Amino acid sequence: MSRVQLALRVSDLEGSIAFYRSLFGVEPAKIRPGYANFAVAEPPLKLVLIEGEAGATVLDHLGVEVEETAAVREATERLSGLGLATQVEDDTTCCYARQDKVWVRGPGDEPWEVYAVTADAPYYGCDGVVASTAASDPGGTGAP
Repeated sequence: MSRVQLALRVSDLEGSIAFYRSLFGVEPAKIRPGYANFAVAEPPLKLVLIEGEAGATVLDHLGVEVEETAAVREATERLSGLGLATQVEDDTTCCYARQDKVWVRGPGDEPWEVYAVTADAPYYGCDGVVASTAASDPGGTGAP
């Protein structure tokens, strides 16, 4: 199963959790300090909430969650073959999970990832692409 991921940077994490719990009628799949995610079956969606600064909710990044690393490799080959610049991250920690992933940027410079979760992780993480923005991210969320 694949599903689209939408990662939002929210100023009120608890309020956002309550809202999306009501909107989708499901409980969060994971809640950690400054972070929550929902695995919504219908419509197939991985909704990620990342605590950010006060203000309006903003897009953090987009993604497609796939079941296994082989699908990430296939996406990398396909996207590279289409002439898109890709950045591969193998065995990286992000969003309290170990992941294999590939990043591309859309025409509006929006970051997209195709990723497979390989294990849970005890910390948020800031490897690879995520690390490249961590220095400019005083909140420490490390999102791209």
